Amino acid sequence: MAARHDTYDLIIRGADVIDGTGAPRVRADVAVGDDRVVAVGDLAGRRASLEIDGAGRVVAPGFIDVHTHDDRLLLSDRAVMPKTSQGVTTVVVGNCGVSLAPLVTETRPTPPLDLLGDESWFRFPTFKSYVATLGRTPPATNATLLVGHMTLRAGAMDRFDRAATPAEIEAMRAHVREAMAAGAVGFSTGLAYKPSHAAPTAEVVALAGAAAEAGGLYCTHIRDEGDRVSEALEEAFAIGLRARLPVVLSHHKVAGQRNHGRSGATLDQVAAAQARQRVALDAYPYVAGSTVLLPEDADDRDGRIMVAWSIPHPEMAGRDLDDVAAAWGVAPRAAIERLMPAGGIFFLMDEADVRRILAYRETMIGSDGLPHDAHPHPRLWGAFARVLGHYARDVGLFRLEDAVRRMTSLPAANFGLKDRGVVRPGAFADLVLFDPATIVDTATFEQPIRPAAGIDLVMVNGQPVWRNGAATGATPGRVLRRAA
Repeated sequence: MAARHDTYDLIIRGADVIDGTGAPRVRADVAVGDDRVVAVGDLAGRRASLEIDGAGRVVAPGFIDVHTHDDRLLLSDRAVMPKTSQGVTTVVVGNCGVSLAPLVTETRPTPPLDLLGDESWFRFPTFKSYVATLGRTPPATNATLLVGHMTLRAGAMDRFDRAATPAEIEAMRAHVREAMAAGAVGFSTGLAYKPSHAAPTAEVVALAGAAAEAGGLYCTHIRDEGDRVSEALEEAFAIGLRARLPVVLSHHKVAGQRNHGRSGATLDQVAAAQARQRVALDAYPYVAGSTVLLPEDADDRDGRIMVAWSIPHPEMAGRDLDDVAAAWGVAPRAAIERLMPAGGIFFLMDEADVRRILAYRETMIGSDGLPHDAHPHPRLWGAFARVLGHYARDVGLFRLEDAVRRMTSLPAANFGLKDRGVVRPGAFADLVLFDPATIVDTATFEQPIRPAAGIDLVMVNGQPVWRNGAATGATPGRVLRRAA
């Protein structure tokens, strides 16, 4: 198992290696040379420039966060600390139809595009210009890029309450082709959001087809995750079949008290679709979601809402909406109108559904964190550690080896990331060293900005980016393209 090297750059000695495939762990040494794993086995006679005692620890592939909104974070905080601190070495950005490129705007972008920031960040007329910026100023993590439907609509259309015209569709298809040529791995939608909700299925098929021409995939925040979740899933499957490309279901859930318990039926739909076409899905390990806060959220809610951020009233971040409304002496809808532009944390799901979806064998893990919120959902800093510590170790929902597989080789296969997501000679040295007895999320809904416990070392392309509770300052991340 060992390749011949006189001296390695790094050896982790005597750790339990969980290789990402789901196979049982084995006790071994792991050696790194340049940006690759060069040996796994008994390396007692070999030496390295840096040697780390891995006794009592697990070495695993670096985690792949398949659902993020880190498009801007990669530029504004190149250490990407919410992710590297919990072992994430690759982030997939551009989800839910929201990508930073290609779009130039002189006014604040419409929600939820503004989750990435104000108009000063939307300065990329082409996808290639965004990729080039990442190349000049690389982040600590690798980045896998999607081009967003909502972003394309914002650049091509004068308003969102209608279907795109044939000319507008052709303009957007040209941008999809340009994005794929520049390095995007696929096309994403957020059909539940107002800027995309009026888009008919045929519009989405036309744009997804342009991604399919280059071997891309289709990632979708489906049109409805509540009462009409079943119909929305079928639309997603139909888009994949008609456009001839794989489908990734984003943050699969059943939202709202009326729909609690429906996850068994929706997972049956997913399994039936997987028997005829390529379908993947991801989920985050919490009963609450987070997105922009809009007045209509007050009209048909059946759970708690926290304020995540507010431009005119930043002091209200972290407070419950009902408390804010009471303090102001107004109804919740009027409070939201006063808070806007704003974001919220919405308690919509049932724990039994969350566990059932996480336990489904093909479910990947995605944080769906919003890094620019003043009071973010704790999933931003804690999702991966929560799966490993809470759900795998404490609850026993699945073996630790399977939890790691969902974060590594499974997403690497679904997104076409060659030589990622596994620990073996020849694979890229994206690695995490953690303590299986203590790893856990420490971020909470009350105190969400806290790094995970139990992470000793995180390496990206052979360079340590997080060690002993701190960022190292290294920024070795790369834009990862989809393998043929």
